[in-house]
Amino acid sequence: MASTRISEQLPPHIDPTQAPVAFGNRALPRLSLELQDPQLCIRQRALAALCDLVHDPKRAYEAIHQGCLERLKALLQDRDSSVRIKTTEVFYLLAAHNVGREAFLTWDVVAPLSDLLDEPVDACRKNMHRALKMVAEFPAGAMCMVTLGLVPRLVLKLPVEQEEIRALILATLSYCVRVDALPALASNGVPMLRNQLSHPSPDIRRAAASAMLGISVPSEGKHKVCEEGVFPVLVKLLSDCDPGVTASAAGTIMNTAIITKGKYQALKAGAIPPLLELVGSEDRAVCANALRALTALAEAPCAREQLLEHLPLLKTRLNHPASIICRAAATAIRVISWTP
Repeated sequence: MASTRISEQLPPHIDPTQAPVAFGNRALPRLSLELQDPQLCIRQRALAALCDLVHDPKRAYEAIHQGCLERLKALLQDRDSSVRIKTTEVFYLLAAHNVGREAFLTWDVVAPLSDLLDEPVDACRKNMHRALKMVAEFPAGAMCMVTLGLVPRLVLKLPVEQEEIRALILATLSYCVRVDALPALASNGVPMLRNQLSHPSPDIRRAAASAMLGISVPSEGKHKVCEEGVFPVLVKLLSDCDPGVTASAAGTIMNTAIITKGKYQALKAGAIPPLLELVGSEDRAVCANALRALTALAEAPCAREQLLEHLPLLKTRLNHPASIICRAAATAIRVISWTP
C-alpha cells in the first residue's frame, strides 16, 4: 500500500502526436523554436499543436507576433510531405482570421504559398488554395495576387486540377477579376471559364459563373464574351437549379448586353423567355439581375416589341419589399414603354 506505482500508460488526454504545450504565454515561443528543430518528429508535433492553437484568434495573433510566419514559410519547402501538409493547414487556419489575412500581406506569405501550385501532394495543394481563397476574399489580398502575376498561373491550372481544388481556384479567380479582369482576359480566361460553366459540379459552375460575371465588366471582357460564343451556355444556365449560378449568368448577360453585339447575340440565343421566368424569383440577386438584363436588351427595338406584352408581369415587381427590385422593375418598364 505504501509503495509507489508508476504506470507506463499515458494519461487519457495526452496526444502523443502533438508537442506538449507550455503554460500561458510560454506556449507559442516554445512551439516557434520547435518549428525549426532539426528532428522531424519534433517539427511534426509542433505543427500539430500549432494547428489546434490557431483556431483561437487570440492565439493566432500571438503566433504571428512571435515570428511563426517566417518559420512556417521556410517549412513550405520541407522535404517531408507531412510537414508541408501541416504547414499549409496552419496557413489556412490563420487566413480564417482578419489578423491572419493582414499578416499574409505584411509578411509576404502569398508568394511562397503560390510556389506550391505544382506541389505533387493533393492535400498540400488543397490547403494552399483554401488559404489563397480566404485572402482573395478581401480586395487588398486579391490585388496582391494580381500584382504578383498569380492570375495567369491559376488560369492554366484549371483544366488539370481535380474538381475540389478547381472549385477553389475558380473562387479565387472570381475575387481577383473584380479588382482587375485584364490579366485573366490576357490569359485566355474567357474560354477557360466557358468550359467550366457546363460542369456537373454545382460548386464549379457557381464559381465559374461568378468569375465570368466579373470578367464581363470591362469593355474588353464584353467583346471577348461575344467572340467566344458564351451566350448559349449562359442562357442554358438561366434554368440552373442553383440560384448563385442563375444570378451570375443573368448578371453576365446584363453586363454584355450593354454593347450592341452583346444585345443581338443574347437575343439570338433566346435569352428573353428564361429571363422573364426569373423575374418572379424570390432570390433578390436573381430577380434584380434578370430585370436589369431585360432592361439592357429592351434598348433593341425587336426586343422592346417582344417585351411589351409582358409589362403586367414586370409591374408585379413594383411593390416588392426590396427597394432594389422596385427600382429595377421601374427602370425596365420605362425603357420597354419608351416610344420614339
